[in-house]
Amino acid sequence: MSTSTVLGRGMATVCILGVSAAAAVGVARADEMVKIGEAAPVTGPASYLGKDTENGARLAIEEINQTGLVIGGKKVTLVFDAQDDAGDPRQATQVAQKLVDDKVVAVVGHMQSGSTIPASKIYSDAGIAQVSPSATNPAYTQQGFKTAYRVVATDAQQGPTLADYAAKTLKVKTVAIVDDSTAYGQGLAVEFEKQAKANGITVLSHDASTDKAVDFRAILTKIKGEKPDAIMYGGLDGTGGPFAKQAKQLGMTMKVLAGDGLCADDLAKLAGDAADNVICSIAGAPLLKMSGGPAFVERYKKRFGYAPVLNSPFAYDAVGVIIDAMKRAQSTEPAKILAAMPATDHQGVLGETQFDAKGDLKHGVISLYKYVGGKQALLGVVEQ
Repeated sequence: MSTSTVLGRGMATVCILGVSAAAAVGVARADEMVKIGEAAPVTGPASYLGKDTENGARLAIEEINQTGLVIGGKKVTLVFDAQDDAGDPRQATQVAQKLVDDKVVAVVGHMQSGSTIPASKIYSDAGIAQVSPSATNPAYTQQGFKTAYRVVATDAQQGPTLADYAAKTLKVKTVAIVDDSTAYGQGLAVEFEKQAKANGITVLSHDASTDKAVDFRAILTKIKGEKPDAIMYGGLDGTGGPFAKQAKQLGMTMKVLAGDGLCADDLAKLAGDAADNVICSIAGAPLLKMSGGPAFVERYKKRFGYAPVLNSPFAYDAVGVIIDAMKRAQSTEPAKILAAMPATDHQGVLGETQFDAKGDLKHGVISLYKYVGGKQALLGVVEQ
């Protein structure tokens, strides 16, 4: 994942804006211009999450340029190369190749697991560090690529946490599972199912939908006949919201368990009052409980005019991790940046970021939420 605002851009415009912004803050006399790539969906159903992801990375780069960056004795200006992968695996590989051709030194992205995983081979072949702010499918870092990193916990942590909560707190005995057939949704559902069975929960069914579905009445009618204690949905809020809403319309009042793709502040816009039936997880600490969270919120709101949505603090720190590696390497060469990545020990908005041998966080955090009157309320935080 586990996933509100939109826009698109072209590379020429981004370069011009990047240079103009640098000039405005007095660093245009830099000896070197260095491109940082970023990829997320800023069109399509997840566009508001993608824009939030892009904003987080953009804010980090603007602040670094304002402060000034010196690497190997040279003044460096960062140029933000943001690309739209539309949440589509095929487009994600095209975007990845474009970023490689643009000669970025590292990449923040992609946002979704279904885009991150296929793009990762292109970055691996090019020897460019890729730091995803939000891809949670365990497979991303299990491919053996030395270029793949993430600053978020995985579904191998998120799915079991949901299943444990279902068994131990909700006392669920039977569950029906539905996923959207994406790498994220299916991966989360599989991890949930494994732990649910280990906890003694009977899985009555596991159905597959799509990430473009709008009508779930056939699946839900079947599940209603199964009479589960709860339903687990693996997917984003664009489909999960209507899923929960239609379930309630059919008189199904059991809890809907979901991951971070569904766990948005404004879920009620899509689910209506059925949001109060949802319990969801986020692969990270609550923003205001992050060590740099409150200050980040204020800077983000001042820059963009609205509050962060979900992924922006992770994207912000993904940039920070890359620049930290650059500073330790005292080089802007992709190979030297990559070589410095394993020793990362970065203090940022999220707190401390360190990686294990695969590129996953050494210390992941999962937050659990419910909704009361359509408003998100924290249930608790589980440290992995």
